[in-house]
Amino acid sequence: MKYWVSLVNTTEVDQFIDIAKKAEELGYEGIAVPDHLIYPTDRKTPYPYTEDGKVWWPDTNPWPDPWVTLTAMGVATSKLRLATNIYLAGLRDPFTVARATSAAALFTDNRIACGVSAGWLVEEFKLMGIEFKDRGRRLDEIIACMHQLHSGEVVSHHGEFFDYDDVIMSPAPTRKVPVWVGGKSKAALRRSAANDGWLGVPSNNEGLAAVVRQLFAMRKENGLYQQPFDVILSPMELLTPEFLASLDPAGTYHSSVLPWTPSPWGRAFWVEEGEDHTQLEVKFKAMERFRAMMDKLGVW
Repeated sequence: MKYWVSLVNTTEVDQFIDIAKKAEELGYEGIAVPDHLIYPTDRKTPYPYTEDGKVWWPDTNPWPDPWVTLTAMGVATSKLRLATNIYLAGLRDPFTVARATSAAALFTDNRIACGVSAGWLVEEFKLMGIEFKDRGRRLDEIIACMHQLHSGEVVSHHGEFFDYDDVIMSPAPTRKVPVWVGGKSKAALRRSAANDGWLGVPSNNEGLAAVVRQLFAMRKENGLYQQPFDVILSPMELLTPEFLASLDPAGTYHSSVLPWTPSPWGRAFWVEEGEDHTQLEVKFKAMERFRAMMDKLGVW
C-alpha cells in the first residue's frame, strides 16, 4: 500500500512546500491537491458526497492553481509523486490542459498524475459558458487531445467540441502523463477503466472492494487488464491486511489520507485534543502518528 497526503481543505497554502518536504522525509508516496477554477458563492447544486448535500468548506477556501502548486512542491522534493484529486479539466480547453500538465511533468521528472472527474457544480460550468450536460463527453475529448498534443508532433483533431489542424505543442513530456479518474457513477467507472487509474470516493472497505472488483471486470472486458492500473482509495475505516490481500493483484494500490483535516466522514484521529491543526508542527506530528500506526498494523 502506498500512502498519499491529501491537501483538500488545507487552507495554509504557505505551508504546502514544507508539508511536501516532510511527506517525502517520512516515506509517503505522494501529495495531492484539489481544484476549482472559479468558485460561485450562489449555489443550488447539492454536493454529491455528503448526506445533506452541503459542502464541508467555507466559500473562502483557497484553490491555488493545481499545476503551479504541484510544480512548486515537486521542485522542492526529489521523489515525492504529485497528483490532482481532482482537476476539472473539462472547464478548460485541450491546449491549456496539455501545456500545464506537460510543464509540470518536465519540471518534476515525470512525477505527476492527472486526476480528473467530470465535475458536480452546475454553477461553475455556467460561469464558463459550458453546458453541464456535455461535461463527460467534453472531458473524454480533452483527455484524448492532451495525449495527442503530448506527442510533440504536428497533430490535427476534429471532434465534437474541438477542431484544429496542424498544431504542435512544445516542449512535450518525456513520458506519458497518467490519467486517474474520480467518481463512482457508471460513467465515471467506465472512464476510469479506460484510463490509468481510479480516484475513489469516501467509502468503507466493503464498498471499496466492490468497486475494485467492478473496475477490473471492466478492464478485462476492454482488454486492458494486463496494463498498469492505479487504485487510489479513500477509506472511511482502517485498511486491514486481510482487506488488502483480497484486492485484485493486477492493481497498484494507494490510500489518500487526511492526517490533520476533519471531514464529514470522521474526525482527524492523528491530531490530539487541544492541538491546533492549522499549525505546521501539528501537521508534521499528525503525519508521523499516521505513519507509526500503519507501521504497527503492518500495512505501510
